[in-house]
Amino acid sequence: MENMNWRKSSYSGSNSGNCVEVADQGNRVMVRDTKDRADVTLRFSPAAWLRFAEQVKRSLASDLNQRP
Repeated sequence: MENMNWRKSSYSGSNSGNCVEVADQGNRVMVRDTKDRADVTLRFSPAAWLRFAEQVKRSLASDLNQRP
């Protein structure tokens, strides 16, 4: 997995907080914790990744709209 082109999520902060990285592996989208690159990696089909990412975006937008 080290030879994959990992990129940090645009939703990750720049302060080394809760960050994730994603990589395209052909028929799979790989996701890992930036702080723990050697541990568990999630694997999604491209369709499942799109559904997951859209749900996360909706959830984040909802959280922002509910702040006082």
